[in-house]
Amino acid sequence: MSINFSKDRWPKVKQAWGKFWEGNLDRPNIAVYLSDAPTSHSEPELPESHFTSQYDQTITPEQIVDRWDYNLSRTEFLGDAFPNIFPNFGPGVIAEFIGAIAEQGETTVWFHPKKEFSIDELNFELNFEHPTLNRISNLMTTAIDRWEGLVQMNMTDLGGNLDILATFLPSEKLLFDLYDNPDKVKSLTSQIDRIWEEYYNHFNKILRPVNPGYSSWASLFCEEPYYMLQCDFCYMIGPDMFDQFIKPAIEREANYLTHSFYHLDGPGQLVHLDSLLSIEKLDGIQWVPGAGNETTDKYTELYQRILDAGKRVQIVECPSTQTLDRIFDKLNTLSGVQVNLTLPYEEKDKVSKWLEQYGIKNT
Repeated sequence: MSINFSKDRWPKVKQAWGKFWEGNLDRPNIAVYLSDAPTSHSEPELPESHFTSQYDQTITPEQIVDRWDYNLSRTEFLGDAFPNIFPNFGPGVIAEFIGAIAEQGETTVWFHPKKEFSIDELNFELNFEHPTLNRISNLMTTAIDRWEGLVQMNMTDLGGNLDILATFLPSEKLLFDLYDNPDKVKSLTSQIDRIWEEYYNHFNKILRPVNPGYSSWASLFCEEPYYMLQCDFCYMIGPDMFDQFIKPAIEREANYLTHSFYHLDGPGQLVHLDSLLSIEKLDGIQWVPGAGNETTDKYTELYQRILDAGKRVQIVECPSTQTLDRIFDKLNTLSGVQVNLTLPYEEKDKVSKWLEQYGIKNT
Protein backbone atom coordinates (compact mmCIF):
# COMPACT_ATOMS: atom_id res chain seq x y z
CA MET A 1 0.00 0.00 0.00
CA SER A 2 1.60 3.26 -1.13
CA ILE A 3 -0.66 5.67 0.79
CA ASN A 4 1.29 7.54 3.48
CA PHE A 5 -1.23 6.84 6.24
CA SER A 6 -1.58 3.80 8.49
CA LYS A 7 -4.63 2.38 10.20
CA ASP A 8 -2.85 3.07 13.49
CA ARG A 9 -3.44 6.79 12.89
CA TRP A 10 -7.20 6.47 12.63
CA PRO A 11 -7.89 6.32 16.42
CA LYS A 12 -6.18 9.68 16.94
CA VAL A 13 -8.02 11.21 13.97
CA LYS A 14 -11.35 9.85 15.18
CA GLN A 15 -10.73 11.15 18.69
CA ALA A 16 -10.02 14.70 17.45
CA TRP A 17 -13.05 14.75 15.18
CA GLY A 18 -15.25 13.27 17.90
CA LYS A 19 -14.26 16.09 20.26
CA PHE A 20 -14.94 18.59 17.47
CA TRP A 21 -18.53 17.38 17.06
CA GLU A 22 -19.04 17.23 20.83
CA GLY A 23 -17.75 20.79 21.23
CA ASN A 24 -14.90 19.61 23.48
CA LEU A 25 -11.94 20.23 21.18
CA ASP A 26 -9.90 22.98 22.85
CA ARG A 27 -8.25 24.03 19.59
CA PRO A 28 -9.24 24.45 15.96
CA ASN A 29 -9.67 21.31 13.87
CA ILE A 30 -7.10 21.74 11.10
CA ALA A 31 -6.69 19.22 8.28
CA VAL A 32 -3.69 19.86 6.03
CA TYR A 33 -3.27 17.99 2.75
CA LEU A 34 0.21 18.31 1.23
CA SER A 35 0.13 17.81 -2.53
CA ASP A 36 2.79 16.44 -4.89
CA ALA A 37 4.43 14.34 -2.19
CA PRO A 38 7.07 11.83 -3.36
CA THR A 39 5.74 8.35 -4.09
CA SER A 40 6.95 4.96 -5.28
CA HIS A 41 3.58 4.45 -6.96
CA SER A 42 3.67 4.39 -10.79
CA GLU A 43 1.21 6.84 -12.31
CA PRO A 44 -1.61 5.02 -14.14
CA GLU A 45 -2.44 5.82 -17.76
CA LEU A 46 -5.94 7.01 -16.83
CA PRO A 47 -5.79 10.81 -16.57
CA GLU A 48 -7.08 12.61 -13.50
CA SER A 49 -10.61 14.04 -13.65
CA HIS A 50 -12.34 16.15 -11.01
CA PHE A 51 -15.66 14.70 -12.13
CA THR A 52 -15.74 10.92 -11.89
CA SER A 53 -18.76 10.92 -14.20
CA GLN A 54 -16.53 12.06 -17.07
CA TYR A 55 -15.00 8.57 -17.25
CA ASP A 56 -17.15 6.64 -19.69
CA GLN A 57 -18.36 3.09 -19.20
CA THR A 58 -15.31 1.63 -20.97
CA ILE A 59 -13.26 2.71 -17.94
CA THR A 60 -13.57 0.07 -15.23
CA PRO A 61 -14.06 0.80 -11.52
CA GLU A 62 -10.65 -0.82 -10.92
CA GLN A 63 -8.96 1.68 -13.25
CA ILE A 64 -10.63 4.61 -11.49
CA VAL A 65 -9.66 3.30 -8.04
CA ASP A 66 -6.08 2.87 -9.33
CA ARG A 67 -6.12 6.55 -10.26
CA TRP A 68 -7.52 7.53 -6.86
CA ASP A 69 -4.91 5.38 -5.13
CA TYR A 70 -2.13 7.13 -7.02
CA ASN A 71 -3.54 10.57 -6.13
CA LEU A 72 -3.64 9.58 -2.46
CA SER A 73 -0.05 8.32 -2.66
CA ARG A 74 0.98 11.84 -3.78
CA THR A 75 -0.63 13.35 -0.66
CA GLU A 76 0.70 13.69 2.88
CA PHE A 77 -1.82 14.09 5.69
CA LEU A 78 -1.02 16.48 8.54
CA GLY A 79 -2.98 17.51 11.59
CA ASP A 80 -6.56 16.23 11.50
CA ALA A 81 -6.40 15.26 7.82
CA PHE A 82 -7.34 11.77 6.70
CA PRO A 83 -7.25 9.98 3.33
CA ASN A 84 -10.61 10.36 1.64
CA ILE A 85 -12.10 10.14 -1.82
CA PHE A 86 -15.19 11.90 -3.15
CA PRO A 87 -16.90 10.13 -6.09
CA ASN A 88 -18.06 13.24 -7.95
CA PHE A 89 -20.99 12.70 -10.30
CA GLY A 90 -22.19 16.29 -10.17
CA PRO A 91 -24.09 18.36 -7.59
CA GLY A 92 -27.47 16.79 -6.94
CA VAL A 93 -27.04 13.47 -8.75
CA ILE A 94 -30.35 12.25 -7.27
CA ALA A 95 -32.00 14.30 -10.01
CA GLU A 96 -30.45 11.92 -12.56
CA PHE A 97 -31.54 8.84 -10.60
CA ILE A 98 -35.18 9.99 -10.73
CA GLY A 99 -35.35 11.03 -14.37
CA ALA A 100 -33.10 13.98 -15.28
CA ILE A 101 -30.42 13.90 -17.96
CA ALA A 102 -26.79 14.58 -17.04
CA GLU A 103 -24.76 16.85 -19.30
CA GLN A 104 -21.00 16.62 -18.82
CA GLY A 105 -19.25 19.98 -19.06
CA GLU A 106 -15.54 20.71 -18.77
CA THR A 107 -15.83 22.16 -15.27
CA THR A 108 -19.19 20.90 -14.00
CA VAL A 109 -22.12 18.55 -14.57
CA TRP A 110 -25.53 19.95 -15.44
CA PHE A 111 -28.82 18.13 -14.91
CA HIS A 112 -31.77 18.81 -17.23
CA PRO A 113 -35.34 17.47 -17.46
CA LYS A 114 -36.14 15.19 -20.40
CA LYS A 115 -38.98 17.51 -21.38
CA GLU A 116 -40.72 20.64 -20.14
CA PHE A 117 -42.93 19.90 -17.12
CA SER A 118 -45.61 21.73 -15.22
CA ILE A 119 -45.53 21.18 -11.48
CA ASP A 120 -48.78 19.17 -11.62
CA GLU A 121 -47.12 16.61 -13.88
CA LEU A 122 -44.30 15.87 -11.47
CA ASN A 123 -44.21 12.75 -9.34
CA PHE A 124 -40.94 11.13 -8.30
CA GLU A 125 -40.19 7.48 -7.67
CA LEU A 126 -37.14 5.60 -6.48
CA ASN A 127 -35.10 3.87 -9.14
CA PHE A 128 -32.41 1.52 -7.86
CA GLU A 129 -31.67 0.24 -11.37
CA HIS A 130 -30.39 3.51 -12.83
CA PRO A 131 -27.00 3.01 -14.59
CA THR A 132 -25.39 5.96 -12.79
CA LEU A 133 -26.51 4.72 -9.38
CA ASN A 134 -25.09 1.28 -10.22
CA ARG A 135 -21.87 2.88 -11.45
CA ILE A 136 -21.41 4.76 -8.15
CA SER A 137 -22.30 1.63 -6.16
CA ASN A 138 -19.74 -0.46 -8.05
CA LEU A 139 -17.06 2.19 -7.56
CA MET A 140 -17.76 2.31 -3.83
CA THR A 141 -17.63 -1.49 -3.56
CA THR A 142 -14.34 -1.65 -5.49
CA ALA A 143 -12.79 1.10 -3.35
CA ILE A 144 -13.92 -0.47 -0.08
CA ASP A 145 -12.51 -3.84 -1.16
CA ARG A 146 -9.20 -2.24 -2.18
CA TRP A 147 -8.53 -0.10 0.88
CA GLU A 148 -10.22 -2.21 3.59
CA GLY A 149 -10.95 0.78 5.81
CA LEU A 150 -7.70 2.68 5.37
CA VAL A 151 -9.39 5.34 3.19
CA GLN A 152 -12.66 7.12 3.95
CA MET A 153 -14.96 6.78 0.95
CA ASN A 154 -17.14 9.90 0.97
CA MET A 155 -20.79 10.12 0.04
CA THR A 156 -21.47 11.31 -3.50
CA ASP A 157 -23.17 14.71 -3.85
CA LEU A 158 -26.84 13.79 -3.46
CA GLY A 159 -28.02 17.41 -3.55
CA GLY A 160 -30.65 19.44 -1.72
CA ASN A 161 -34.35 18.78 -2.19
CA LEU A 162 -35.36 22.21 -3.59
CA ASP A 163 -32.34 22.15 -5.91
CA ILE A 164 -33.40 18.71 -7.16
CA LEU A 165 -36.95 19.95 -7.70
CA ALA A 166 -35.64 23.03 -9.52
CA THR A 167 -33.90 20.71 -12.00
CA PHE A 168 -37.25 19.56 -13.35
CA LEU A 169 -39.17 22.85 -13.64
CA PRO A 170 -36.61 24.72 -13.75
CA SER A 171 -35.81 27.51 -11.24
CA GLU A 172 -37.81 30.32 -12.92
CA LYS A 173 -40.96 28.20 -12.89
CA LEU A 174 -40.37 27.03 -9.35
CA LEU A 175 -40.18 30.66 -8.18
CA PHE A 176 -43.70 31.24 -9.54
CA ASP A 177 -44.93 27.95 -8.10
CA LEU A 178 -43.91 29.07 -4.61
CA TYR A 179 -46.73 31.61 -4.98
CA ASP A 180 -49.15 29.75 -7.24
CA ASN A 181 -48.81 26.15 -6.02
CA PRO A 182 -47.32 26.22 -2.51
CA ASP A 183 -48.99 23.00 -1.37
CA LYS A 184 -47.71 21.07 -4.39
CA VAL A 185 -44.19 22.41 -3.81
CA LYS A 186 -44.31 21.23 -0.20
CA SER A 187 -45.68 17.85 -1.23
CA LEU A 188 -42.91 17.30 -3.79
CA THR A 189 -40.28 18.50 -1.34
CA SER A 190 -41.44 15.91 1.20
CA GLN A 191 -41.41 13.27 -1.54
CA ILE A 192 -37.81 14.13 -2.44
CA ASP A 193 -36.88 14.07 1.27
CA ARG A 194 -38.00 10.45 1.52
CA ILE A 195 -36.19 9.55 -1.70
CA TRP A 196 -33.04 11.33 -0.46
CA GLU A 197 -33.06 9.22 2.72
CA GLU A 198 -33.45 5.99 0.73
CA TYR A 199 -30.47 6.77 -1.51
CA TYR A 200 -28.39 7.92 1.47
CA ASN A 201 -29.12 4.60 3.18
CA HIS A 202 -28.45 2.64 -0.02
CA PHE A 203 -24.92 3.97 -0.34
CA ASN A 204 -24.17 3.69 3.36
CA LYS A 205 -25.09 -0.01 3.32
CA ILE A 206 -22.24 -0.42 0.82
CA LEU A 207 -19.80 1.74 2.76
CA ARG A 208 -20.48 0.51 6.29
CA PRO A 209 -19.07 -1.07 8.39
CA VAL A 210 -15.71 -1.11 6.54
CA ASN A 211 -15.62 2.67 6.05
CA PRO A 212 -14.03 4.44 9.05
CA GLY A 213 -17.06 6.72 9.35
CA TYR A 214 -19.14 9.19 7.35
CA SER A 215 -18.08 12.09 5.16
CA SER A 216 -19.14 14.12 2.12
CA TRP A 217 -17.60 16.33 -0.54
CA ALA A 218 -16.67 18.82 2.24
CA SER A 219 -14.24 16.31 3.85
CA LEU A 220 -15.59 16.64 7.37
CA PHE A 221 -15.21 13.34 9.22
CA CYS A 222 -17.79 11.91 11.60
CA GLU A 223 -18.21 8.45 13.12
CA GLU A 224 -21.99 8.93 13.10
CA PRO A 225 -24.32 9.67 10.16
CA TYR A 226 -23.48 13.12 8.79
CA TYR A 227 -24.02 15.20 5.66
CA MET A 228 -23.41 18.69 4.26
CA LEU A 229 -26.90 20.10 3.61
CA GLN A 230 -27.45 22.72 0.94
CA CYS A 231 -29.95 24.72 -1.10
CA ASP A 232 -28.50 26.87 -3.86
CA PHE A 233 -32.04 27.75 -4.94
CA CYS A 234 -32.53 29.86 -1.80
CA TYR A 235 -30.14 32.46 -3.25
CA MET A 236 -33.14 33.67 -5.27
CA ILE A 237 -35.70 34.05 -2.48
CA GLY A 238 -36.20 36.17 0.63
CA PRO A 239 -36.36 35.17 4.31
CA ASP A 240 -40.14 34.69 4.37
CA MET A 241 -40.09 32.19 1.52
CA PHE A 242 -37.03 30.52 3.01
CA ASP A 243 -38.78 29.98 6.33
CA GLN A 244 -41.89 28.66 4.62
CA PHE A 245 -40.39 26.25 2.11
CA ILE A 246 -36.72 25.56 2.83
CA LYS A 247 -36.16 25.80 6.56
CA PRO A 248 -38.63 22.97 7.35
CA ALA A 249 -36.86 20.72 4.84
CA ILE A 250 -33.46 21.47 6.37
CA GLU A 251 -34.90 20.79 9.84
CA ARG A 252 -36.21 17.42 8.65
CA GLU A 253 -32.85 16.48 7.15
CA ALA A 254 -30.94 17.65 10.24
CA ASN A 255 -33.25 15.62 12.48
CA TYR A 256 -32.78 12.56 10.29
CA LEU A 257 -28.99 12.76 10.57
CA THR A 258 -26.93 12.60 13.74
CA HIS A 259 -24.78 15.56 12.64
CA SER A 260 -25.04 18.08 9.83
CA PHE A 261 -23.58 21.26 8.37
CA TYR A 262 -25.14 23.74 5.95
CA HIS A 263 -23.32 24.93 2.82
CA LEU A 264 -23.86 28.73 2.90
CA ASP A 265 -22.77 29.65 -0.60
CA GLY A 266 -22.22 33.31 -1.42
CA PRO A 267 -23.38 36.71 -0.10
CA GLY A 268 -26.92 36.19 -1.42
CA GLN A 269 -27.53 33.50 1.19
CA LEU A 270 -26.46 35.61 4.18
CA VAL A 271 -30.04 36.88 4.64
CA HIS A 272 -30.94 33.33 5.72
CA LEU A 273 -28.18 32.92 8.28
CA ASP A 274 -30.25 33.82 11.37
CA SER A 275 -32.93 31.35 10.32
CA LEU A 276 -30.32 28.62 9.85
CA LEU A 277 -28.69 29.36 13.20
CA SER A 278 -32.05 28.86 14.89
CA ILE A 279 -32.23 25.22 13.73
CA GLU A 280 -31.37 23.32 16.88
CA LYS A 281 -30.10 20.10 15.27
CA LEU A 282 -27.93 21.85 12.69
CA ASP A 283 -24.35 21.58 13.96
CA GLY A 284 -22.57 24.13 11.83
CA ILE A 285 -22.16 26.39 8.82
CA GLN A 286 -19.70 26.14 5.96
CA TRP A 287 -19.27 29.66 4.62
CA VAL A 288 -18.27 29.95 0.95
CA PRO A 289 -17.50 33.57 -0.02
CA GLY A 290 -18.59 33.08 -3.63
CA ALA A 291 -16.88 33.26 -7.00
CA GLY A 292 -13.91 35.62 -7.02
CA ASN A 293 -13.99 36.17 -3.24
CA GLU A 294 -11.33 34.15 -1.45
CA THR A 295 -11.47 33.77 2.31
CA THR A 296 -9.89 36.68 4.19
CA ASP A 297 -10.05 38.09 7.69
CA LYS A 298 -12.87 40.42 6.65
CA TYR A 299 -15.25 37.52 7.38
CA THR A 300 -14.16 37.23 11.02
CA GLU A 301 -17.34 38.85 12.35
CA LEU A 302 -19.39 36.33 10.38
CA TYR A 303 -17.45 33.40 11.83
CA GLN A 304 -17.83 34.82 15.34
CA ARG A 305 -21.56 35.27 14.81
CA ILE A 306 -21.87 31.59 13.92
CA LEU A 307 -19.76 30.51 16.90
CA ASP A 308 -21.70 32.77 19.28
CA ALA A 309 -24.88 30.96 18.20
CA GLY A 310 -23.38 27.73 19.53
CA LYS A 311 -22.62 26.35 16.06
CA ARG A 312 -19.40 25.18 14.45
CA VAL A 313 -17.92 26.82 11.37
CA GLN A 314 -15.92 25.43 8.46
CA ILE A 315 -13.60 27.98 6.85
CA VAL A 316 -12.96 27.16 3.19
CA GLU A 317 -11.00 28.57 0.26
CA CYS A 318 -8.35 30.00 2.58
CA PRO A 319 -5.20 30.94 0.65
CA SER A 320 -2.57 30.67 3.38
CA THR A 321 -1.66 29.91 6.99
CA GLN A 322 -0.97 33.63 7.44
CA THR A 323 -4.58 34.45 6.59
CA LEU A 324 -5.76 31.84 9.08
CA ASP A 325 -3.55 33.34 11.78
CA ARG A 326 -5.20 36.71 11.26
CA ILE A 327 -8.65 35.14 11.40
CA PHE A 328 -7.85 33.07 14.49
CA ASP A 329 -6.37 36.07 16.31
CA LYS A 330 -9.68 37.93 16.01
CA LEU A 331 -11.94 35.09 17.17
CA ASN A 332 -13.02 34.77 20.80
CA THR A 333 -12.71 30.99 20.65
CA LEU A 334 -11.12 28.47 18.30
CA SER A 335 -13.15 25.52 19.58
CA GLY A 336 -15.69 24.71 16.90
CA VAL A 337 -13.55 26.06 14.04
CA GLN A 338 -12.62 23.68 11.22
CA VAL A 339 -10.43 24.31 8.20
CA ASN A 340 -9.06 22.18 5.37
CA LEU A 341 -5.86 23.37 3.71
CA THR A 342 -4.17 22.04 0.58
CA LEU A 343 -0.53 23.15 0.41
CA PRO A 344 2.61 22.09 -1.49
CA TYR A 345 4.66 19.23 -0.04
CA GLU A 346 7.79 21.38 0.12
CA GLU A 347 6.12 23.42 2.88
CA LYS A 348 5.90 20.38 5.18
CA ASP A 349 8.41 21.53 7.82
CA LYS A 350 6.99 25.04 7.96
CA VAL A 351 3.42 23.78 8.18
CA SER A 352 4.32 21.24 10.88
CA LYS A 353 5.75 24.03 13.03
CA TRP A 354 2.68 26.17 12.33
CA LEU A 355 0.39 23.36 13.48
CA GLU A 356 2.33 22.97 16.72
CA GLN A 357 1.42 26.49 17.81
CA TYR A 358 -2.21 25.31 17.82
CA GLY A 359 -1.37 22.20 19.82
CA ILE A 360 -1.32 19.81 16.85
CA LYS A 361 1.67 17.48 16.56
CA ASN A 362 2.13 14.95 13.79
CA THR A 363 3.05 11.40 14.71
